[in-house]
Amino acid sequence: QVQLVESGGGLVQAGGSLRLSCAASGRAISRYAMGWFRQAPGKERDFVAAISWSGGPTDYAGSVKGRFGISKDNAKNTVYLQMNSLKLEDTAVYYCAAKSSANWGTRLDRGSYDYWGQGTQVTVFS
Repeated sequence: QVQLVESGGGLVQAGGSLRLSCAASGRAISRYAMGWFRQAPGKERDFVAAISWSGGPTDYAGSVKGRFGISKDNAKNTVYLQMNSLKLEDTAVYYCAAKSSANWGTRLDRGSYDYWGQGTQVTVFS
């Protein structure tokens, strides 16, 4: 079992930055690919970013590419999502997830993730 706890959300003006953290416990995240998803009110939970178990390959949704960066610190058992140049449409609850499958090809599929955090709210205002 892996327990995930997100933090770092909050209110931020458009154009600003936030860094989300996802602290894991129970097992080492070095064994897992990690992802960030987000869910806006009335919408589905969408893929934002993922990083492979090795910390090498990463992937991003087109809407955040070039603005967001995912990283993982295996020593701290923590995953980060650096969000820059935030836009109003980035407002959502952000969820961290862990994927035990070695199949990197399913990283965009929220159904392929085994563990989820409780989410942290990010609100961008103008």
